[in-house]
Amino acid sequence: MIASPLFGLWSNYRPRREPLVVSIAISVAANCLYAYVHLPTSHNKYYMLVARVLVGFGAGNVAVVRSYIAGATSLTERTSAMANTSACQAIGFILGPVFQTCFSLIGEKGVTWEIIDLQVNMYTAPVLLGALLGVINIILIFAIFREHQVDDMGRQCKSINFEAEESDYVDQDAQGSIDQVAVVATNILFFVILFVFAVFETIATPLTMDMYSWTRKEAVFYNGIILGAIGIESVIVFMVVKVVSKKTGERAVLYGGLLIVLVGFFILLPWGKQLPNIQWEDIKNNSIPRIIFNEMFTPFWKLQTTQLPSNHTVEPTGCSVVQPWCLYTPLIHLAQYITSDILIGFGYPVCNVMSYTLYSKILGPKSQGVYMGWLTASGSGARILGPVFVSQIYTHLGPRWAFSLICGIIVLSLLLLEAVYKRLTAFSVRYGMMQG
Repeated sequence: MIASPLFGLWSNYRPRREPLVVSIAISVAANCLYAYVHLPTSHNKYYMLVARVLVGFGAGNVAVVRSYIAGATSLTERTSAMANTSACQAIGFILGPVFQTCFSLIGEKGVTWEIIDLQVNMYTAPVLLGALLGVINIILIFAIFREHQVDDMGRQCKSINFEAEESDYVDQDAQGSIDQVAVVATNILFFVILFVFAVFETIATPLTMDMYSWTRKEAVFYNGIILGAIGIESVIVFMVVKVVSKKTGERAVLYGGLLIVLVGFFILLPWGKQLPNIQWEDIKNNSIPRIIFNEMFTPFWKLQTTQLPSNHTVEPTGCSVVQPWCLYTPLIHLAQYITSDILIGFGYPVCNVMSYTLYSKILGPKSQGVYMGWLTASGSGARILGPVFVSQIYTHLGPRWAFSLICGIIVLSLLLLEAVYKRLTAFSVRYGMMQG
């Protein structure tokens, strides 16, 4: 969130290779620090915290990557290039859990390379792989990466990032100013898109544990499979959206994606009369949490399927009675949940790629590093606030309130998109340099 604007600013005035190499080097060093966090005799948790903070800081280079794509492609190439990049990210998200599962076979003890005091186990293997991939990326940047800058019509133009012969470029300085209203609106829309998906990801485990009486292990396993399937779905969607956007335009596709996400969350709203199984394990001293408002009108016989726990060591399952809403909120059926997953898994990648494709076109041929940094920062802020929303709203008020508020937020976003719809046009089209 902090690093993205800084790396973006750096890329505006220097060759993009510099912030890319430095950011990746920071990530490599952070992963190595994490692998050796067992060595200090004290304060290990602080070293681990520093390592994770540095990994997050290094990840701020995504703003540089997006600004490079925006500057290296014409308007007609932009959507396809952005979709390809998003597809690669989705593949990474799919392979991540797969590698983690494979590394779990190493076990907690693993093996130790005593010469360099390196422990390779299920916890350090992922970061060591990350460090290795980072080193490979740095090598590829020096060996293959080339600076390239074109205007919206695809003509090579002058850039602060590299030098070219006078005859090789056209002047990219365009008359006219960037539409700041469109910029702010797109940042808000991008924030909402990532916020609702962060909520969706975070809420999956507690929701399925509460509604379907899954153990934590089962919830993590089954939701991991679901998220992996959504990742595969996303790759397909990214490929399809390149074709569809050429016929309908990015704005219409973004609008449609938000509508699909809205329907997905609306389906998640609890309906009917069947209640989830109640977990009574947390009742102590024969006390029941205070019940408010319409909770007191829930007939007792609706809870007849629940049983008080016997003396056992099995993990308690069901909707914990310490959450008062469990006593009156209807069950979200598994069919609802799966249907919602499919719809949100379809709508999210559409909104994601369309939002920053539109954003790059609105900014035009000028340097986009800082603006892309702010867009990335808004997305990072959304991913921070998503889990906070879940911990506060879902835990205390339940899924009905949580998903109703999410639906309301998406509706407001649709209204915002409607209000600025005509302003979300490419810089060159807006100033008549080329036809839309």
